[in-house]
Amino acid sequence: MREPGDGTNFRFRFVPVQGIWWAMGDYSDSITVHVPSDRLFAYLSDVQHLPSYMPRLTSARPQEGDKVTVTAHIDPPGAPERDVTSEAWLRVREEGKSLEWGAPGSHDYHGRLHVEDGEEDGTCRLTVELHTEHTEGEQVGQGIQEALNGLKRSVESAER
Repeated sequence: MREPGDGTNFRFRFVPVQGIWWAMGDYSDSITVHVPSDRLFAYLSDVQHLPSYMPRLTSARPQEGDKVTVTAHIDPPGAPERDVTSEAWLRVREEGKSLEWGAPGSHDYHGRLHVEDGEEDGTCRLTVELHTEHTEGEQVGQGIQEALNGLKRSVESAER
């Protein structure tokens, strides 16, 4: 199985919206993490850990129910660097060891993290699936790889 950096899988489908065809992207990538699956899932399930592995995320605060307030530092092309705060949701699914998340907005951004036992004792496989109408595939793929590598570093160093 490949590690991040070998290329994120993605596909686009086009849908008509008000007479214009828009691309919707589906992305996925996986990584092997050298910790048991239950420990990785416990780490992922804690909203407060999000900034330790999500690129540009500077804070994540749980709210009532499945709501989360997140702040990210962004540097958009042609615009000034700034911090943005928004609402998102995160649902922890104990059965099947998965997390589902999303954020309201024009890009229909949502995804899923899934943890399964690895091929060797003490390892697990983490898969990220992401859907967005944001069609800059290379940037999205790089963001997924950054998150996977950051998560691997964070959780493996926490286990030492």
